[in-house]
Amino acid sequence: MPQADALKDLDAEERNNVVVYASVNKSVVNITTESEVQGFFGAEETSTGTGSGFVVDKQGHILTNFHVIQGADVVRATLFDGSAHPARVVGVDASNDVAVLKVEAEADKLNPVTLGDSSRVLVGQKIMAIGNPFGLERTLTTGIVSSLDRSLKAKNGRMIKGIIQTDAAINPGNSGGPLLNSRGQVIGMNTAIISSVGQSAGVSFAVPINSISRILRQLIEQGRVIRAELGVSRVYTTEEGLLVLAIAEGGPAERAGIRPIQVKIERLGPGFVRRSLDPDSADLIVAVDHKRVKTVDELLTEVEKHQPDEEVRITIIREGRPMDVSVQLGRSN
Repeated sequence: MPQADALKDLDAEERNNVVVYASVNKSVVNITTESEVQGFFGAEETSTGTGSGFVVDKQGHILTNFHVIQGADVVRATLFDGSAHPARVVGVDASNDVAVLKVEAEADKLNPVTLGDSSRVLVGQKIMAIGNPFGLERTLTTGIVSSLDRSLKAKNGRMIKGIIQTDAAINPGNSGGPLLNSRGQVIGMNTAIISSVGQSAGVSFAVPINSISRILRQLIEQGRVIRAELGVSRVYTTEEGLLVLAIAEGGPAERAGIRPIQVKIERLGPGFVRRSLDPDSADLIVAVDHKRVKTVDELLTEVEKHQPDEEVRITIIREGRPMDVSVQLGRSN
């Protein structure tokens, strides 16, 4: 912590910046990755990447973005003292762009952050970000919360909801670093920027820490997030609803009697048969627990609010008539 005589010459905001940085920067980790890729002439080449992360416990668990370590063959974490450690990926959740790593390091080198409450974040409040932009370790930038409840598409196509938008300078290498409030508590994980050149343009995003906290224990203990599963594997989006194209054999939807699209067979003459899909044979999903769903993401969001084995009411249109079907949810594989 800075000496008191050095702090007394600063104004209140400067002192806050200095104190928060001093209390948190040793928790921030520089992550480097290596992966083998096919070169232009067919030879194997090594591709490298960098990112940020932060220590969450004395057992050596580190939070970062999934996209930072995605496809990596080798992951290393460099701690505040400069010591580099092999990092093992213990859990990932692509739907929230979150990964948990683990390093074997002495407890005195591991400085866990304090997790805050992102539900209390307000537009206009001051925030700070610490990360490793362009490999420059433990860099501090400041700004404000610009907006809340944004949506951002994850690498797997799912929409991450509740995203915090800020104007803090975030650049390549900042991904996975902590977003902090003025008390030094982590309220989010920096995850993306909007820019045509991939550098800070005054609009950056963070996954709220409450979304991460809810799944952290599962990621550490099971390596993945177990979510409720409806058992509908393919749908076609229409203006009226989601047309069921395929369901999992023996899954919750099939057991509940939800009907996928069928093949219509027409005999045109001796030896001639025409096969075509019959849209009228398929159920059209329009709501979950009477909440309207218009997209696959909305359907998954409503289903995943529940736990496996819970019952939900799926409203469908069958042969032109609305009806409710009770489905006992399964669990994701």
